Amino acid sequence: MAIRPSDSLAGRVVLVTGAARRIGRGIALRLHQEGARVAIHYSSSEEEARQTAAECGNAPLFRANLERVPEIERLFAEVAAACGRLDSLVNNAGRFTKIDPVEITEADWDYIHSVNLKAVFFCCQQAARLMRTSGGGRIVNISSLGGLQPWPEHVHYCASKAGVIMLTRALASALAPSITVNSVAPGVIPFDERAEPRIAALVNKTPAQRPGTADEIADAVVFFLRASEFITGQVLAVDGGLSLR
Repeated sequence: MAIRPSDSLAGRVVLVTGAARRIGRGIALRLHQEGARVAIHYSSSEEEARQTAAECGNAPLFRANLERVPEIERLFAEVAAACGRLDSLVNNAGRFTKIDPVEITEADWDYIHSVNLKAVFFCCQQAARLMRTSGGGRIVNISSLGGLQPWPEHVHYCASKAGVIMLTRALASALAPSITVNSVAPGVIPFDERAEPRIAALVNKTPAQRPGTADEIADAVVFFLRASEFITGQVLAVDGGLSLR
């Protein structure tokens, strides 16, 4: 399936994981505006997910705990049954914690990696199986600036997001040419924590001298979803230049 940059997203089925809130919600709303048939995944934020779905033209809702592979398999089976096919996947669901690395426990590690890395792989796997039945598709994994830079109090998180970046590159090679796999690495995209001192400090270090927005992350996602198969295995930092520091 050769999709060209000028192609519209109208009518294309796009599953967004973790779409109830924050960046995932912003991506889902933007894809709806672009004419895509958005499928909304959520885990526990049901009220917010319903609101997002309503704003996406009463998009179908799918609940799954991405820590568990059987639930991921069920999620994609339900999407296929409800939507008839899957054209694109945006792997957005993720977790973030701050812990001194010498205090990290196995449970702390697994809490982050089970969703941030393991689930990303198995979602890609299930998506690829569906996409191959219809000729191909597009996968965009949301990584992080933390996958490109070392953050001392987020070692476990950085490891998970660096894993997403390498997973993106390896899958891009494995699934080519019919399925492209790319990644968007957000910088400082605050929501309720906008006033926190650590956020202000990061904004001050950002060459753009401001935080980013969910819609700016959505811009990058839309670019990759519309791009031809000649763009794959790439990581785009949307960070106002913070990765330059």
